[in-house]
Amino acid sequence: MDIIGPSALQPGERASSCLQEAMPRPSDSLQLVQECLQQFKVTRTQLQQIQASLLCSMEQALKGQDSPAPSVRMLPTYVGSTPHGTEQGDFLVLELGATGASLRVLWVTLTGTQEHRVEPKSQEFMIPQEVILGTGQQLFDFAARCLSEFLNAHPVENQCLKLGFNFSFPCHQSGLDRSTLISWTKGFRCSGVEGQDVVQLLRDAIQRQGTYNIDVMAMVNDTVGTMMGCELGTGPCEVGLIVDTGTNACYMEEARHVAALDEDRGRTCVSIEWGSFYDDEALGPVLTVFDRALDHESLIPGAQRFEKMIGGLYLGELVRRVLVHLTQHGVLFGGCSSLALLNQGSILLEHVAEMEDPTTGTAHVHTILQDLGLSPQASDAELVQHVCAAVCTRAAQLCAAALAAILSRLQRGREQQTLHVAVATGGRVFERHPRFHRTVKEMVMLLAPECDVSFTPSVDGGGRGVAMVTAVAARLAAHRHILEETLAPFQLNFEQLIVVQAQMREAMIRGLQGEASSLRMLPTYVRATPDGNERGDFLALDLGGTNFRVLLVRVAKGSVQIINQVYSIPECVTQGSGQQLFDHIVDCIMDFQQRQGLSGQSLPLGFTFSFPCRQLGLDQGILLNWTKGFSASGCEGQDVVHLLREAIRRRQAVELNVVAIVNDTVGTMMSCGYDDPRCEMGLIVGTGTNACYMEELQNVASVAGDSGHMCINMEWGAFGDDGSLDMLSTCFDASVDQASINPGKQRFEKMISGMYLGEIVRHILLHLTSLGVLFRGQKAQCLQTKDIFKTKFLSEIESDSLALRQVRAILEDLGLTLTSDDALMVLEVCQAVSRRAAQLCGAGVAAVVEKMRENRGLQELTVSVGVDGTLYKLHPHFSRLVSATVQKLAPHCAVTFLQSEDGSGKGAALVTAVACRLTQMTQMAHV
Repeated sequence: MDIIGPSALQPGERASSCLQEAMPRPSDSLQLVQECLQQFKVTRTQLQQIQASLLCSMEQALKGQDSPAPSVRMLPTYVGSTPHGTEQGDFLVLELGATGASLRVLWVTLTGTQEHRVEPKSQEFMIPQEVILGTGQQLFDFAARCLSEFLNAHPVENQCLKLGFNFSFPCHQSGLDRSTLISWTKGFRCSGVEGQDVVQLLRDAIQRQGTYNIDVMAMVNDTVGTMMGCELGTGPCEVGLIVDTGTNACYMEEARHVAALDEDRGRTCVSIEWGSFYDDEALGPVLTVFDRALDHESLIPGAQRFEKMIGGLYLGELVRRVLVHLTQHGVLFGGCSSLALLNQGSILLEHVAEMEDPTTGTAHVHTILQDLGLSPQASDAELVQHVCAAVCTRAAQLCAAALAAILSRLQRGREQQTLHVAVATGGRVFERHPRFHRTVKEMVMLLAPECDVSFTPSVDGGGRGVAMVTAVAARLAAHRHILEETLAPFQLNFEQLIVVQAQMREAMIRGLQGEASSLRMLPTYVRATPDGNERGDFLALDLGGTNFRVLLVRVAKGSVQIINQVYSIPECVTQGSGQQLFDHIVDCIMDFQQRQGLSGQSLPLGFTFSFPCRQLGLDQGILLNWTKGFSASGCEGQDVVHLLREAIRRRQAVELNVVAIVNDTVGTMMSCGYDDPRCEMGLIVGTGTNACYMEELQNVASVAGDSGHMCINMEWGAFGDDGSLDMLSTCFDASVDQASINPGKQRFEKMISGMYLGEIVRHILLHLTSLGVLFRGQKAQCLQTKDIFKTKFLSEIESDSLALRQVRAILEDLGLTLTSDDALMVLEVCQAVSRRAAQLCGAGVAAVVEKMRENRGLQELTVSVGVDGTLYKLHPHFSRLVSATVQKLAPHCAVTFLQSEDGSGKGAALVTAVACRLTQMTQMAHV
């Protein structure tokens, strides 16, 4: 914004005090007044056009697109968080340009509570005109002297003082404490400042002064300060609006929409710099001859056109020009003007506010006009009030249209049908013109009816807000340090992963040799993968979690057709007796056979049993221990195929030929092996985790034979149960382990699988809340509930396609009351926990494929891994992180990951089909 130029009479104005022409008739006077004031009337349609045009300019600027007309700037301020009411400490504030040709220094004490507030100390310094029009060094040296003078008058302890700098001019910020002046406005013309970092110029001046140790932490626009300084209501204030000498607004935009930031998470405060807005099609029709004349005679014609219709520096001048015009035509003051009225700047914002006052305005009109050397009549006073009202009402309506554009932008950016938002207002126009505020509020309701807007006056202008920005920055820095310390143990480096890989390799070798090991390395008696010649109809059972499936699998040349039915297993059954469990399974099979018209048929059956077993043959499997929350009695140490056959015998109506018991991991490998013969490893990362692979038979001590292969079920969920993973275990892992149904068991699984990751996150969130880092330190009752934070939430929260508002919605659905900062921190916690899980999984895969390569004496191994499990398939980054880790740790292995299509069902049928094929081949060989 710029100040009015040199005094100049309008065409037809006279230096003499009275007109000599005949006075107009009353009817002519009324028509002239109506024509004059009609120019300031703005229709609702015109306001809607301005709203739409400004919104378009805002969105173009956000995207970094140039507008064909002078546009808004949409400058990121690097203020990424609003206050949450706990900020405290002492802060120094320097305001420059917020109130015209003055500078203000404040000492602000924040107590962290609404109940106990300390009034700020402040001192205002008038800036000499020669400084305003001098050099930049003069200006900043003056500011440094003012700081010293203030601190001398208000002694403080010898300490490093934190300062927030309110610099109310258009700037390009590249950081919270880095800001380059774009151009001077408001009449400032100091040389050598435009294009320079004003924060550094202030620091240099403070250093030259050398009196106090002052750290300039943040550069804050007065509009941002207004937004940050308002009292907390039911929610945070996310829009700031100033109408003072000039006008501007800011709001909290989704960071992903600000092209200049290249950020995809969180929010950032954007300073619109809307004073420069101009669109001839939208604003042209509402410009009056008085606006055009004012602009033409300003220091920078054509600039800040919107501001010149709203800003307090111009409202008085617009009123003066209308009064001069009406006086020229003999409508006012009997056609007698005065030299003072003809002088630019003689009617100020304060005069307009006083004259427009509905109770005392008439008296003020007479006093102000008489001070200007005029002799007003009663009718003159009334007409002058009408002029003030017309000029100010139009300004308020234009301000409302611009604010409605911001609300539309917020609503669109956050994809909300109804927007609830608080707007902080500041500046002398709002403070001294009650009708201005009412008009803005009423017009916003008309232009943005779907928005629930509350207006909150800013506390102490922008001073407290600047201190609040500085305090929020300090709080966020402290919280960031605690968060990083908390998550540091989850950040695994290359050396740590190499150690995990080596430890797993050693555990594999010991397990294969029958020595003490946390890896059981169980032979599955699956000796071959599919070769494509398998044919026939097979039944498959899939028991590995709280859902149980029965499948009919039809294997034909080049195709596998599957029909399946899902049955739930109640918790009372999973934790009841073994007889209950297997009777329930057989009942489900009978139901399936009846539905498919298979009753009475005896089809080969493969049983996917996804729990640790020691297999004694293809159709013999001894359950070693339950996992995944199962604890049915009378099963551990028993042959589960025998338990199934006993349940079949008890239900005499069904005939089943159980050919093979299959681990789900083996089924996954076999399912992918049907399509890719190179698939020789299976991996599950779902509720639990496990892996299997094709080992050289000669390395399997528990099975006779020296040639061929044997699929080994690693049961790697138990890796580390011997303490080998203790160096990576955190206190959160320990809490999850202790609260589990099998403390000290399945330690690797508890750091990787879907059953536990949500619980790890929950314990971290509880810890951060107790330190005041999350949720304002307020105890979140819902987080006290075990397993409330499901692992699926990690997948949803970490999805690249979700905006931060959607992340917040997920967490709010849990009953959490949180800010955008909280949502970002929860996201980081989820990322750290899932990244570690993926890296540990990758280290395990690397150990397996490296052993396969060395077993076969190969320089390079090409192998495929069949993968199943909801965590691997649904998490947006898990699979990529696993693959990247394997590439780093096993550079000589070309590993392809294949997502299994129904591995546990289709795979069980294929194990059965391969077994039937091998049996037929053996029988034919003996014929």
